[in-house]
Amino acid sequence: MTGFARRECQGPWGTLTCELRTVNHRYLEVSLRLPDELKGLDSDIRQTINAALRRGKVDANLYLKSINTAPTFELNQELIDHLVQKLRAVNASMGSDSAINPVDVLRWPGVIREGERDLQPVLAAALELSASTVNELNEMRAREGARMREVIKQRCDAMQTTVNAVRTRLPEIAARIRTRVTERIAALGATPDNERLEQELVLYAHKMDVDEELDRLRSHLTEIAGIIDSKEPAGRRLDFLMQELNREANTLSSKSQDVETTRAAVDLKVLIEQMREQVQNIE
Repeated sequence: MTGFARRECQGPWGTLTCELRTVNHRYLEVSLRLPDELKGLDSDIRQTINAALRRGKVDANLYLKSINTAPTFELNQELIDHLVQKLRAVNASMGSDSAINPVDVLRWPGVIREGERDLQPVLAAALELSASTVNELNEMRAREGARMREVIKQRCDAMQTTVNAVRTRLPEIAARIRTRVTERIAALGATPDNERLEQELVLYAHKMDVDEELDRLRSHLTEIAGIIDSKEPAGRRLDFLMQELNREANTLSSKSQDVETTRAAVDLKVLIEQMREQVQNIE
């Protein structure tokens, strides 16, 4: 299900921003981008997302805008002492009394080290911010899901009304077919054999019988009603049921010997397509 959430928090270390975007996907696929200071949280943040989401393509981004502070440096005194001792030894071996240049000593790799930063506060804040952003994302998805539930329920109710109307008209359609066949035989100037006529009408009625399709349509609609009221992930099941509904509507259309029934089958397929587009965005 599509969704977006963005949250910020501030501290003495700077400003943290977390953004989450989700779109429908067959499986759960998480793309996570972190600043260098927070790379160690990759596994923990992924676990937070995996625990909250079941399906979808997730783009997660954390940004850290540090407060500009004066840099702190440390001198490696042990290395300095070692270098001075070696330089003096070189001067003595060469018979030179030249002074040791402090700048040259400071340029030696490893003499000056940047002071270590305490990252624990920002790491803890990043984990908390990620969890709260995921919660906000799920709240948005829940609201969107509630709206989609109402849309799907309305489509199902409309389909159920259409199915009931077709079923109600079945006796009328059967009587109309019987009249049509009898009139054609009479137009030919032949006297029909009533027993043979009844047999042919039975076979004809069997070929155009749509009771089974109507029963399956009603069963699928009942199943959808139960799924959209469930708290479990429903996207894949609903997607499968859309295929089954479409199959029954096509069969109903192919068996139809009545303009109204054909029109009803078309209406059903339109409603099914509208639901199918919505179902593609459901987890």
